[in-house]
Amino acid sequence: MIKQDEELDKLEEDIRKLKNKYDQFFTGIIKIPPSFERHQLESYIHELSKQKMRDNTRRFRFNTVLSRYNQFREMWARKMREREEGPLDYRRRQAALSAPEPERERHAPPPPRVTSGAADPYVRMTPGANGEQIRQLFDAIEREHAKLGKLPNLTLEQLAVMVQKQTEIVRDKYHVHTVAFRVETVDGKVKLKAKPLQD
Repeated sequence: MIKQDEELDKLEEDIRKLKNKYDQFFTGIIKIPPSFERHQLESYIHELSKQKMRDNTRRFRFNTVLSRYNQFREMWARKMREREEGPLDYRRRQAALSAPEPERERHAPPPPRVTSGAADPYVRMTPGANGEQIRQLFDAIEREHAKLGKLPNLTLEQLAVMVQKQTEIVRDKYHVHTVAFRVETVDGKVKLKAKPLQD
């Protein structure tokens, strides 16, 4: 149980320090992102989240701090994509996603409740695929967990192993080369779905 407010004080201070590190990274003061500090912080968050907080005030404070941290994570992920794609390309893509729908589409039946994500959420895994596809899936998992106010329950390396195993199973079962994956939220749980694609 979290008995001392000092633990939550430490969490807030660690988040503040990590945000300052990322600010320095994005402004070019430091050359590499603070991945080690982020890993330490998220390990600490994981330890706190496993404790039982019977005090409603502390539980509310913890959830508030966690929600704010998830907002920072989304901001950092967006800025990282801007660095990779260039801010102009990123803004164009975001503008295209937020463009008004045609009249016909606005009156179309609503999509199924079970799924969430982009219009084409599938990530295709082919023989010899590089780590970019895994990164896309992991980013999608992070986004879905952030919407739920949670942290991902697996690492990038664990996801890569999981995808490789599922890919082999689907290829052997359906005799295909390409397997597509998507991330969706069902009843408050983030899930990874696979389907075979005919070549």
